[in-house]
Amino acid sequence: MHIYTSSQIKKADQLAESLGMEGFALMENAGGGLYRSISPLLLKRDVIAVLAGRGNNGGDGVVLARYLQMNGYQVHLMFPMGEPKTKEAVQHLQYYKSCGFEVIPFNQAANYNWIIDGLLGVGVRLPLKRELKHVIEWINSQEATVISIDVPTGVDSDTGETDLQVVQADYTFSLHGFKPSCFLYPAVSHFGVTKVIDIGLPHTGRWKVWNRDDVVQTLPKRRANAHKGTFGTGLLIAGSDDMPGSAVLSAIGALRFGIGKLSVLTTKEAKQIIASIVPEATFLIRDLAKQELIADIDPFSCIAIGPGLPQDDVLEQLIHEILTKEIPVILDAGALRKREYPYRKNPIILTPHPGEFVRMTGIATKQLESKRIELASKYAVEHHVIVVLKGQYTVIAFPDGSGLINVTGNESLAKGGSGDTLTGMLLASLSIHQDVKAAVANAVYIHGLCADKWIEDNGSSTLVAHEYANLLPIVMHQIEKEMNNN
Repeated sequence: MHIYTSSQIKKADQLAESLGMEGFALMENAGGGLYRSISPLLLKRDVIAVLAGRGNNGGDGVVLARYLQMNGYQVHLMFPMGEPKTKEAVQHLQYYKSCGFEVIPFNQAANYNWIIDGLLGVGVRLPLKRELKHVIEWINSQEATVISIDVPTGVDSDTGETDLQVVQADYTFSLHGFKPSCFLYPAVSHFGVTKVIDIGLPHTGRWKVWNRDDVVQTLPKRRANAHKGTFGTGLLIAGSDDMPGSAVLSAIGALRFGIGKLSVLTTKEAKQIIASIVPEATFLIRDLAKQELIADIDPFSCIAIGPGLPQDDVLEQLIHEILTKEIPVILDAGALRKREYPYRKNPIILTPHPGEFVRMTGIATKQLESKRIELASKYAVEHHVIVVLKGQYTVIAFPDGSGLINVTGNESLAKGGSGDTLTGMLLASLSIHQDVKAAVANAVYIHGLCADKWIEDNGSSTLVAHEYANLLPIVMHQIEKEMNNN
């Protein structure tokens, strides 16, 4: 489930060769892996076009075509741009021909059930040449099911950028690991169903996809002899007279996710509303302008600040004071703005949606869409913080340069209040976990999983954040059953 840029793939190939695995063997592994993954989708009566390019991606297609031919499938191997130029691809084409198999001229009048796109791989440079665009137009005009090798032709492997002409794949089989573009816009819309094929290279990637098995393996089990102190004491600084609901939603997220004790610092009027809905919380009422909070920080295992708070100088001074204390801090909503952060032992977690990240950084919105992973990672490393950049495929970037992609969640989360709930869940998770990375990743994953659970029986437009009070018990019960059976 690792993620690799094009330069990292190149280094992995070089490392493998230095350890004795030649490029010819790597290509054989890739083509064989493609065959094992693709053949269950096919019928022997299907007619399959393998469109191979001039590089190693085309060589992978040649090996795939050989495996298909040897197992009785009807295959037309074609080179619309000319035969291969790289050494390994040339060798495999010679082997293909030595087996008695032919190369077919590219025929745009033919009809196929399946088209394999092996035209370009991770080394693509945009814009594409005109003649290649014509081939892509032909592919997209066909009624065939389309499979791309590594990335759809016309997609930049490392970013979400695309050419004006892009192969619209139904499936993409990514070699060695996912490529960043399958999680970035606008490229993601061209991948179809994406699966990874292991080709025998050692995994050295520092970015990966966080999945359900990771959650089951890392979520702490609750011991029978535990007490409320076992699961942390969190402080939520949230809510105002105008926006008490933000604090309510965060508090629900924290309590339903298992925090032992929750205190809410808010205004006197907001307290009355919050307490009527979340009676389990305790409250601190302070005039923030008097800076009376600092003495109260010591009992807490984690602090979350921002939901429902106005972005003003009083809040900024409070954040500055909190960051001088060695305690995990989560900053959300009103607490997110352009600032520098002190280097500290305990983590600072920022949870911006794209609009907030744009305000924090000053970058263009369009640039963010296509480079979310790169930009979030750069910010996390430069500012010594953890960035949870929300959206489809939420990006979790760590200050050591590593990171995670979350694959749960759907469009039902595009509604006010869902981020407040996540803040509360993060507060609970960081109070419970010893492993900071797993704490952040599990909260994000389960938050999205609740939205996925919702749309099993409901319309995606109907989810409102307070439903997490009911969704979290159901989803957590399923996860805990898996943990107990593991």
